[in-house]
Amino acid sequence: MTSSDSHSDIKAVEKLSLAHQKIKTEIGKVIIGQEQVIEQLLISLLSAGHCLLVGVPGLAKTLLISTLAQVLNLKFSRIQFTPDLMPSDITGTEIIDDDPASGKRAFRFVKGPVFANVVLADEINRTPPKTQAALLQAMQEHEVTAGGETYTLDEPFFVLATQNPIEQEGTYPLPEAQLDRFLFNVFVN
Repeated sequence: MTSSDSHSDIKAVEKLSLAHQKIKTEIGKVIIGQEQVIEQLLISLLSAGHCLLVGVPGLAKTLLISTLAQVLNLKFSRIQFTPDLMPSDITGTEIIDDDPASGKRAFRFVKGPVFANVVLADEINRTPPKTQAALLQAMQEHEVTAGGETYTLDEPFFVLATQNPIEQEGTYPLPEAQLDRFLFNVFVN
């Protein structure tokens, strides 16, 4: 390593440190406290990993994630997980289109909310495992397969999920395969 390489590395670290501080400052304008949670969330994102935030309702988990996406100027999408949510409500679905010129019908894929840079899977454990599994391919391979075609998700791609404590009524435990996709499991007090 030459001294110019070392100098450019130092500059890169200084630039990253400055950007990190600016992000924390901007988030701090909306979220009061929760410094440790914010720090862990930023570490997860800088490590290109997904993050699961666990805590009772009312602790501003959703606000934190939407604020982070806004601060980073990334495309944000929120999916409210409910017991009746279907996998196609996450990934997208094919619809039949009429071609006015030819008069023929053809299927067209309409992208779901998973096609964003920051996807908030809000209260992910309020939906059955079949629907939770719709995120597995997106989280692991950063792509979605629907109707026999594979669509690549735009980078960066992060799933930031909130989860209610498992003891709460109307929750389903996340399968091990789903939990393995999260780099961090952050507890919000």
